[in-house]
Amino acid sequence: MMKSYIMALDQGTTSSRAIIFDHAGRAAAIAQEEFTQYYPKPGWVEHDPKEIWFCQRSVAEKAIAQAGIGPQQIAAIGITNQRETTVVWDRETGEPVYPAIVWQCRRTADMIDALEPEFCDYIKKTTGLVPDPYFSATKLKWILDHVEGAREKAREGKLLFGTIDTWLIWNLTGGKVFVTDYTNASRTMLFDIHKLCWDKRILDYFDIPYAMLAQVCPSSAVYGKTLTEYFGAPVCIAGAAGDQQAALFGQCCFSAGDVKNTYGTGCFLLMNTGERAVTSHHGLVTTIAASTKNHVEYALEGSVFVAGACIQWLRDEMGMIESSAMSEGVAREVDDTNGVYIVPAFTGLGAPYWDSYARGMVVGVTRGTGRAHFVRAALEAIAYQTYDVLKAMEKDVGICLGRLKVDGGAAANSLLMQFQSDILNVCVEKPACLETTALGAAYLAGLAVGYWDSREEIAANWTLARSFAPSMDQEAVRQKICGWHRAVRAARAWAADDI
Repeated sequence: MMKSYIMALDQGTTSSRAIIFDHAGRAAAIAQEEFTQYYPKPGWVEHDPKEIWFCQRSVAEKAIAQAGIGPQQIAAIGITNQRETTVVWDRETGEPVYPAIVWQCRRTADMIDALEPEFCDYIKKTTGLVPDPYFSATKLKWILDHVEGAREKAREGKLLFGTIDTWLIWNLTGGKVFVTDYTNASRTMLFDIHKLCWDKRILDYFDIPYAMLAQVCPSSAVYGKTLTEYFGAPVCIAGAAGDQQAALFGQCCFSAGDVKNTYGTGCFLLMNTGERAVTSHHGLVTTIAASTKNHVEYALEGSVFVAGACIQWLRDEMGMIESSAMSEGVAREVDDTNGVYIVPAFTGLGAPYWDSYARGMVVGVTRGTGRAHFVRAALEAIAYQTYDVLKAMEKDVGICLGRLKVDGGAAANSLLMQFQSDILNVCVEKPACLETTALGAAYLAGLAVGYWDSREEIAANWTLARSFAPSMDQEAVRQKICGWHRAVRAARAWAADDI
């Protein structure tokens, strides 16, 4: 009998990947390609939806070839994706009517500013989200408002809206399946996370036709099959989840109170709150966690817009490092930042501040400041932003957390992980498999088709690679955090006179 596998399609903000996992949760093959980032105006970020689709299909084909397997050995496909990114396309032709507006894009800040306080309260109560340009609703409205004829075609049922999961599933099935999952729907600012349906009042407010919206399904379910022409045989698509909820599942955070942080383009801290939707009073959002069948669980989340992207900025725009992997070695050339703080508010600040107008700031620069200080300050900024979110989370749930599970590309940076442990004063645990986002998507798909029998079987795959315990003097920590908060105030004040 041939060995079978699960393939995860991991469609991220800067690259598309395909990873093939075996039953033990080990990666048998990985393929990855970057795609183009577009910045047409300050604060605007766009992608080409067709490039994303072609890139994702390409890496899937490469991963299958690399693993040396046939399509009949793939038991199922699980999809995980950058969330909130908004695509609108023609139902008949499949052509996008406008570039994808990326989650980082701040072009609709004025729409959020114009919302009445009472309606903002309704949005938060209904969707669990803090009204912000980050989410899909105002991006979708912007496209309907600015693309000629789009609103009329949408009202006639000729246009479809989806987050990236929906776009990929629609293409993989040749336009036969138009679905999203609960986790992605919960990030649109259009979905009632308590009644589990699209909210009519919010749709009417933004003038978004219901016909544009996908059917909402559990994260672990059989959605359909790929066209034969793509991989040589039809393959079952059986799981989908937004990247951060997928990572929470991949980290086996199955119990209320379990917390993980993913260090990617952004930084995303999630706590499983079980069947209780916890309302945040400290700048976090309530969201739906990836779950199986119709059993819905919730999570508290704090989103940091710029984390690893700050290191990419040092590489691509500033030319300070040749690769992201170099950042740790360069940062270790100095013992500290020499008083330098970088606030990477390139697209505003996310949780717990939710300030669309904050802008990037570098403070504390002296004649003695060098490249290594900049690189170390960029890494420390990731840890500081995580600190702000975790402290808000502790206030919301009324407990002090004892450990933090970590994953994502920057979790491989030991200097950052040790500093994170020091700043938080908690143990940081890194698993053997850092590909937890893709692994979570694989687990969800595998459970839907019986490849894995239970969460307990999956949890047995989780293995600790390394833990980091706090070792820095707490008075030194306090002083560093005070300096960080001074820098954040400066970043938030920069555009205040222009508002």
